[in-house]
Amino acid sequence: MGGPGVLLRKYQRLIAVVIFLVLAFLFFEVSGLRQGFNLENLRATLSESIVSGAILFILLFCAGNLIQIPGWLFLAAAVLTLDKLWGGVLTYVAAVTSCTVTYWLIKTLGGDALRQLESPIAKRIFSHLDEHPLRSQIVLRTIFQTAPALNYSLALSRVRPREYFLALLLGLPLPIILYCVGFEFLIDYFMARA
Repeated sequence: MGGPGVLLRKYQRLIAVVIFLVLAFLFFEVSGLRQGFNLENLRATLSESIVSGAILFILLFCAGNLIQIPGWLFLAAAVLTLDKLWGGVLTYVAAVTSCTVTYWLIKTLGGDALRQLESPIAKRIFSHLDEHPLRSQIVLRTIFQTAPALNYSLALSRVRPREYFLALLLGLPLPIILYCVGFEFLIDYFMARA
């Protein structure tokens, strides 16, 4: 057991991560920058110059991932602006970069803070992650793609960088391809009806 001071010390790294994420979200919200994460602005970013637009797109994806902007928004902007092949490739590079940046930021602040939780559910989840780290992460990436909560959880759960990065490389292509094909189908469908 222990008093609040003991609990505070035990969970201080987890608290630091939560404070960082709340402050980042508040900064983007209060400054009005969060509203800039929309389809029109992302497409305009890519339209200006392919090289500088792509670099800015990747940086925006990194920031957006930290403040809960869904990755499909970036993919839609890239596919609509470039096409399904190059939009998909750029989104893949941006997604891998973004998740890697998030991993290092959160890992630096929080270490393996989730391992401090004394919950039977957490222990069961970690046992699966420990037994099959790469396979488990690939499945999670395929299902949840760049979901910020997944990035935070994996970074705080003692997952090794090499496995994290490999799971990104192997788990993201299938959902990105499916989204690209789906977006193209929807675009063609609505263009034919217009």
